[in-house]
Amino acid sequence: METLNILVVDDEHGMRHGAERVLRDFSLRLPDIDGEVRFAISAVASGAELEERLATDMPPDILLLDHKLPDTTGLEILDRIGPRTLDLLVIMITAYASLETAVAATRRGAYDFLAKPFTPEELRGAVRKAARHLILQRQARRLAEEKRKVRFQFISVLAHEMKAPISAVEGYLQMIRERALGESLEAYDRIMDRSLIRIDGMRKLIADLLDLTAIESGQRMRNLTTVDLNEAARQAVENVKAEAQQRDIRIELDVPPGLILEADRTEIDMIFNNLVSNAVKYNRDQGRLRVSADRAGDAIRIEVQDTGIGMTSEEASRLFNDFARIKNEKTRHILGSGLGLSTVKKLVTLYGGEVSVTSRPDAGSTFAVTLAGSTWQPEPTKPSETP
Repeated sequence: METLNILVVDDEHGMRHGAERVLRDFSLRLPDIDGEVRFAISAVASGAELEERLATDMPPDILLLDHKLPDTTGLEILDRIGPRTLDLLVIMITAYASLETAVAATRRGAYDFLAKPFTPEELRGAVRKAARHLILQRQARRLAEEKRKVRFQFISVLAHEMKAPISAVEGYLQMIRERALGESLEAYDRIMDRSLIRIDGMRKLIADLLDLTAIESGQRMRNLTTVDLNEAARQAVENVKAEAQQRDIRIELDVPPGLILEADRTEIDMIFNNLVSNAVKYNRDQGRLRVSADRAGDAIRIEVQDTGIGMTSEEASRLFNDFARIKNEKTRHILGSGLGLSTVKKLVTLYGGEVSVTSRPDAGSTFAVTLAGSTWQPEPTKPSETP
């Protein structure tokens, strides 16, 4: 519940007292913000008292300002308020209602105009409209500020992620230029291989960024069709098969044939590929990896389990953020963009699902994904192992 401060500025005691009485127990619910708004009412009788209130740490949010005051006018007050850029709305009140006064007040920054005499409902209506406008305006400013901060953080992290591989490649090229390893071409094979690995990492980072921005902006064209999850899982396993064999990592696939989902095949492939490739990348040599999927009520549940290096609960809590990478002695040689799991989370959200991880250091991790809106045709099958 939000409370807005209303200050009534009028030299007539009856007007101040009446406005306070009408608004004292007044509250409203705004569907736009899904919350209730209440009002704290106070009053002053002159421009001088108003100036004192505006100078405090608790200025009003809404000002009910009489046009004619003993020591000044409402228009003069609007002129003085304007340069201060105070975060408040002014409703001008006057017994001398005219089009010229309304236009002059609006040009000086008044939000609304209320002519005396007015009914309690007219007063509440003006306050209701002003309160809604003020709250939505503040929300828009907060969102804009948050967007600027997120964009700055995003660019800062991106610059950091790009700087490291660029510096590495630049260093390797400088070594080649200076013939630092001698005149034999074979001596430079390793640093050329390292340069290609770094460049490939930057290429993947760019591809991940394009995927992420396309998903977030809603610009990516989705092609919803019937997706065979067994086929998608097998393809993801096939993509990492060579690396898994090199490190003697056993892969178990447990996805029943006929398990289907109405989905975008590319999005499902991205989910499986990110989870399975991470499970190999962060696994230990001679480790195990299990990819499973099955029906869970009206949804599909996918699990990818590994026997890898694992992580702490604090590390796991940051894992699905953009550019989130677990950096410690065990992972410092593992390359990655830090965008794969945040992309998975955004894709899973499109299907009304959830993604989570349970993990223990040196014991492995289990990633679980639920996807809604599925149909299932079970056929019994036995787990198969892919070496």
